[in-house]
Amino acid sequence: MAFRFNFSIDENENNESDAHDKVDLQLCSPKHAQEWAEKTKQIVNPVADSSPRPGTDEQRDEMPSKKKLLFKAAKEHDIPEDLNKALENKVMERVSDLYYVNMSVVEMICLDGADREGIVSKSVSSHSDLIPGVYEGGLKIWECTFDLIDYFSEAEIQFTDKTVLDLGCGAGLLGIVALKGKAEKVHFQDYNSTVIDEITLPNTVANCINEGSRMGSGGDGKTSEPPSKRPKKAERSPDALTKCRFFSGEWSEVSQLLLNSNKTFSKYDIILTSETIYNPDYYGALHDTLAQLLDKNGRVYLGSKAHYFGVGGGIYLFEKFVEERKVFRTSIVKIIDKGLQRCIMEMAFKDSS
Repeated sequence: MAFRFNFSIDENENNESDAHDKVDLQLCSPKHAQEWAEKTKQIVNPVADSSPRPGTDEQRDEMPSKKKLLFKAAKEHDIPEDLNKALENKVMERVSDLYYVNMSVVEMICLDGADREGIVSKSVSSHSDLIPGVYEGGLKIWECTFDLIDYFSEAEIQFTDKTVLDLGCGAGLLGIVALKGKAEKVHFQDYNSTVIDEITLPNTVANCINEGSRMGSGGDGKTSEPPSKRPKKAERSPDALTKCRFFSGEWSEVSQLLLNSNKTFSKYDIILTSETIYNPDYYGALHDTLAQLLDKNGRVYLGSKAHYFGVGGGIYLFEKFVEERKVFRTSIVKIIDKGLQRCIMEMAFKDSS
């Protein structure tokens, strides 16, 4: 299927590439974005364009270097007994053998009252995909998600019988890939409960239903069937879905919820996270969460841009932050030099095997 681009580029008074703050790449393929840029002769970086950031120069100037962090309480989201409820009013798209809800339709549904957090209306009114402490970008699918998916295939990362956490999951595509790879269990976390209810959970349900017995039953999960605009009806709960749990809330709050859970909790063999290090103010919480939830011999796979303009974070700054704490060893295992540089980092405990 074709990737969908919604572009709305406003010229600023200096006619600089700051105009890319208005670019909305909902399923951004750097290749396709670059092709578009070349055709229109615009200086628009396909990677930087969709970096989470406040939407205006004024907002960026007002952002303090040290921000009081807000701690959104954590909660677990139940999988509805009637799975068709999760798919109600959803329109499905497909990319790389993964089903996902059409984001524009979700936004319309949310504006019509389904969004109890009000993050869609706030995002629209502020022209921003990042409102610190309110909305953290989960309504979009960012480029590094696909970088990581490509890397899993290239490096032959094995998910079989692993416990996996998709941290800052958004659409949940990374966790769904792990689920299709026969992971023993997959947990999904996003800052916003609206994202879990309206995007992550429906995406997971749709993939489980549409793949049917292929997921977790020895099949490769591949199919040549055309995209389905309407998800199939769920006649029963797929076995793969029983492996999943869904959480919303701030990282440290979710970590404590898991560690204090009455349910038997085992630490994760693999933690996947994409474009979660854009804000240096969050590095401490992320580092501590990884340290608390990763198994002693586990691995973290993190996708990030080299630098996030407007918010100051990036892969090399985070790498330095991690090294100074002497808990993890890090390795940049892949660099993507198309447009603004993007990287994939692998992390493991220093004393792990």
